[in-house]
Amino acid sequence: MKLQVTQENLNKALNNVARIAMVNKNALPILNNVLIRTVDNRLSLSATNLEIAITEKIGSKVQTEGSITVPARLMQEYVSSLPSGILELELDEHKLHISTEQYKSTINGVFADEFPLVPEITKGLQLKIPLKDLKKSLQQVVFAASSDETRPVLTGVLLNTQDGSLFAAATDSYRLAEKKLLKTAQDISLLIPASALQELLRVLPENTESVEMHADNQQVLFKVGDIELVTRLIDATYPDYKKLIPTKFSTTATLARDEFTTITKVASLFARESAGSITIKVDEGAKNVSITSIASQLGENTSSADAEVSGTGEVTLNSRYLLDALSALGTKEVSFSFNGKLEPCVLTSKEAPGQTYLVMPLKS
Repeated sequence: MKLQVTQENLNKALNNVARIAMVNKNALPILNNVLIRTVDNRLSLSATNLEIAITEKIGSKVQTEGSITVPARLMQEYVSSLPSGILELELDEHKLHISTEQYKSTINGVFADEFPLVPEITKGLQLKIPLKDLKKSLQQVVFAASSDETRPVLTGVLLNTQDGSLFAAATDSYRLAEKKLLKTAQDISLLIPASALQELLRVLPENTESVEMHADNQQVLFKVGDIELVTRLIDATYPDYKKLIPTKFSTTATLARDEFTTITKVASLFARESAGSITIKVDEGAKNVSITSIASQLGENTSSADAEVSGTGEVTLNSRYLLDALSALGTKEVSFSFNGKLEPCVLTSKEAPGQTYLVMPLKS
């Protein structure tokens, strides 16, 4: 293999790809490497941890075809340290020589035939999603997935169709996020690891209009521009989360999201020693929402905001979960609804009809 490539393009691609190998927890040493090979007169870089694989192709001037794997961390940090300009890469057996006018280095690699192949998706689902819609929807949902590996079903984001629309949903059993993406006639049900979707969000380019999604029974491929991300699907039945979302409420308050966020943040300062526990009171007579938090060592706080109110009641929540939901909604106004101290609280907005957040109460 012998080729020329710009430092800027190689550095950008390594930043997108190499992280998968650098955070790899697998015992196979080869998975700490990035696969570098020539494909159709372009340079292809790939990394995998056997759960997620990312490949990016970049333009290059190829003189001789070839392939090698090299340590991901060393390669990424070395290339990022070089000045911008043309790099020459030349392979001599298992040694990759990288040179510029001022720098010459040799990185010892491992032959590419030891690198695990990612099975191709040849049949199954195909869907094109506008990039802006996918990116925003994932950002508004993925945070609610669990990081507890003992319950793998909750570490995923469910993409499924209901009544002709595709929804994304995630829950860790304490809170739930749901967002409608688009209308589709296809019957879709994919449970995708949240960690893979976080990687997808990290590498999504800004200058592309849409993302192609291909899936079979075992894995899903996201193809955007010159980047491909493949991940295994979680083989489990997702809980019927729709049953958790109430459709009628005894108490509802509609108020400015910014004001609700501010009084929640202030209350959370006094809720640190009680694991973020805050008590929210909705008062129809006073037409406001007030939040109280108590720290036995530090003091206590009560903050309130004006609201349009129907019904009176109070509920105790985790302030972080409430703040996450308010941040994800991103609207001017928000409606906060519940049916008593032990029932789920639901946050919605007329400005975002396809968006729903649920927070389970704490026992006060």
